[in-house]
Amino acid sequence: MKKALLLVAHGSRQEEANADLYHVVAEMKLLGQFEIMEAAFLEFAEPNIEEGGRRCVALGAEQVVLMPYFLSSGVHFRRDLVSICNRLADLFPHVNFRLAEPLGRHPLLLQVVAERAAEALEKDG
Repeated sequence: MKKALLLVAHGSRQEEANADLYHVVAEMKLLGQFEIMEAAFLEFAEPNIEEGGRRCVALGAEQVVLMPYFLSSGVHFRRDLVSICNRLADLFPHVNFRLAEPLGRHPLLLQVVAERAAEALEKDG
């Protein structure tokens, strides 16, 4: 089964903010876990999530994981992403769309937070 990962960020009008998501997609491609890797944005940037999902299907995905690059499961996750995932599943009933949990409470994030705080303490000034 050909798998796709559609990494989803909120999106920004500032291209440098959106560049972070493209960096993660590029690094994830190197891991080789998914045959298809795409980036998409909820708002303010292109492609939007539905376009990203359509692209995954056009590239032959039989299973698509929508991975929210979000820290919490707020309204965008519970309302918007669930709705978009369901809409994509309706549009492409032969494709298995799954919505992953946001990054939020994953234990490895504690390590990232601790490292970033330590980096701030080590800076001059």
